[in-house]
Amino acid sequence: QVQLVESGGGLVQAGGSLRLSCAASGSIFRFNAMGWYLQAPGKLRELVAAITSGGSTDYADSVKGRFTISRDNAENTVHLQMNSLKPEDTAVYYCNAELRTVFPARHYWGQGTQVTVSL
Repeated sequence: QVQLVESGGGLVQAGGSLRLSCAASGSIFRFNAMGWYLQAPGKLRELVAAITSGGSTDYADSVKGRFTISRDNAENTVHLQMNSLKPEDTAVYYCNAELRTVFPARHYWGQGTQVTVSL
């Protein structure tokens, strides 16, 4: 059974930093793209940052220059370094990964981790 487990969320003041991590476990044959999404109350889930298996990255305009996504293929983890946090970054952050197991590749989601940025 494949699991994605996020960690690193919490409460931080505006201007501060947090580092989110997502660890994948289970019988995984291949990791394809991995990414982080956020969902604020009453809003749709949206992409924050993504990274391909080759290391190419993409970011939402709102986080460019502040957030950095990285992956450790040996440890089956993906990280999101969030700097210069703003109150509008407050949301539940979800890890997403396209994984191939004994079944064809599909997307998996973590349970989410709360990030709250105070003034």
